[in-house]
Amino acid sequence: MANTKIHADQKYIEALLRNDTLVLTEMYKKFAPKVIGYIKKNSGDEPVAQDIIQEVLITIYKQAKEKGLQLTCPFDAYFFLLCKRRWLNELKKNTDSLVTINEEIVSISDESIHFVEETEIFNAKHELYSEMFDELGKACKELLKASFTIKSMEEVASKLGQSYGYVRKKKSLCIGKLTQLIQNSPKFNQIKKLL
Repeated sequence: MANTKIHADQKYIEALLRNDTLVLTEMYKKFAPKVIGYIKKNSGDEPVAQDIIQEVLITIYKQAKEKGLQLTCPFDAYFFLLCKRRWLNELKKNTDSLVTINEEIVSISDESIHFVEETEIFNAKHELYSEMFDELGKACKELLKASFTIKSMEEVASKLGQSYGYVRKKKSLCIGKLTQLIQNSPKFNQIKKLL
């Protein structure tokens, strides 16, 4: 990317991170009608559009929080394209219904597309991780959750009533199991193809 200057619309990303209700309300009034209109024109309704908007905002929030998302394109194009792709993916899942897509001409820069693809990959990784984490046994989930929130393994061992050596070894085994589950998932190869 030649232009690495942070776009003025980064304020919307910052508002999500701060849970700034004033700016979030402004965002909703400014950007939601376009998404709702698009989904309604393409076999959806307003409640479904509201769900898509919420899911996309949560994804953007998670990416900003975990990866420090720095927007270098207009938020409108980025947000609309994410919502549009999420809706089209929902339509593809529902193969029973005949779908006619009413495309509208939207000026979307290559940079917006890059950000959308980055966010979609982030979301796919996050969903795969969550899905495979749920496959772990109760003891592994408890240990890993504790080690994510507590910095010191000594404290984790104390909290779980186990020895330090046992907790270190068990954590390593649990991470190995989680890694194996992720790598054996068909979704893992699909994500790798996107990279």
